[in-house]
Amino acid sequence: VLPSETILPLILGVGLSAACGFRIFVPPLIVSIAALSGHLELSPGFAWVATYPALIALATASVLEILCYYIPVVDNFMDSVASPAAVVAGAVTAASMVTDASPMLAWAVAVIAGGTAAGTVQATTVALRGASTLVTGGLANPLLSSAELGGAVAASISAIIAPVVTLVLILLLIVAARKFYLGQRAHPAVRPS
Repeated sequence: VLPSETILPLILGVGLSAACGFRIFVPPLIVSIAALSGHLELSPGFAWVATYPALIALATASVLEILCYYIPVVDNFMDSVASPAAVVAGAVTAASMVTDASPMLAWAVAVIAGGTAAGTVQATTVALRGASTLVTGGLANPLLSSAELGGAVAASISAIIAPVVTLVLILLLIVAARKFYLGQRAHPAVRPS
């Protein structure tokens, strides 16, 4: 059983981890900004995130990642690279939030909850991008990329402001996207031959 002072930071971490499923570097960038401005406490060992060199590195990585998702073909390649990376980023981000637990407990919970949240969101975005590529020939992928970027920013900021609400909204989004995707698989669009 987790101590009560660990539960809210863990929920915050899981919300931020889920945001890593949309974009890998945007949530850590927002964490860095929030920690540097004193709005977020990081767990021991993650003080480096609240430094200007980390901020610059995360901002650069975020810009490059965002741009890659707007290039046709590269966006689908990015999904294959981002899938495992999102799980790792989600686990690390969740671990950085758990401030009042033993490192072993923090990492175990972060890997299980954070990695799963990031992986689930990433799998959903990969499925949606694949469906978009199939149905529109990739023409709608830039719109999807914009929505994913918006999701990463909104989920990260709202996770910091209202972690429990964010977690519930992310779970609802995953359920809705899954139903949509399964509905598309059950009734594929008829394409003229």
